Amino acid sequence: MTISNILSNAPIDPQKLQRATRIITALQEELKKYIAQGSGPFLAAIYDEQGTCISKTANSVISGGCSHNHAEMNAIKQAEEKLKTFDLAPHRLSLYVTAEPCLMCLGGIMWSGIQTVYYGLPSKRVEEITGFDEGFKPNWLSEFHKRGISVYGNIAPQIGEEVLAMYVKNGHTIYKPAR
Repeated sequence: MTISNILSNAPIDPQKLQRATRIITALQEELKKYIAQGSGPFLAAIYDEQGTCISKTANSVISGGCSHNHAEMNAIKQAEEKLKTFDLAPHRLSLYVTAEPCLMCLGGIMWSGIQTVYYGLPSKRVEEITGFDEGFKPNWLSEFHKRGISVYGNIAPQIGEEVLAMYVKNGHTIYKPAR
């Protein structure tokens, strides 16, 4: 873990970054199992400040037949159902995800009340490896900062690259609307 490679909109706490690296690395390893079961290729988890996992779920666009079933959106929905609220802000939760959130998920994160986002592989690499369209996201780090949402990214990107390359190599669907 090298702090200089981390993309962030807030000061970096080395202990929190070390924890995030462990969580994202574990998510990447677990994601391989989800992909084998027809989900993926992204996995997200939401944790509270005490380190309790509130929700964890993979992308289910293909298996669920719904374009908005991204891992982040699924994890937010699961957390809201578990905590019985549409406003997660009072719970001071952090989202950990295997890759940088796409445009749709950024909106979902902002409206959910999630306070911190940790992600693995940056969108540029996701697009290069898979061909996914991650969306137009100008100044999203500064916009999240204005809204009090801290972001830390490019965490353990090598394993994320390996998992996505495996997803593509094994012929899994790269979903995006036909234009």
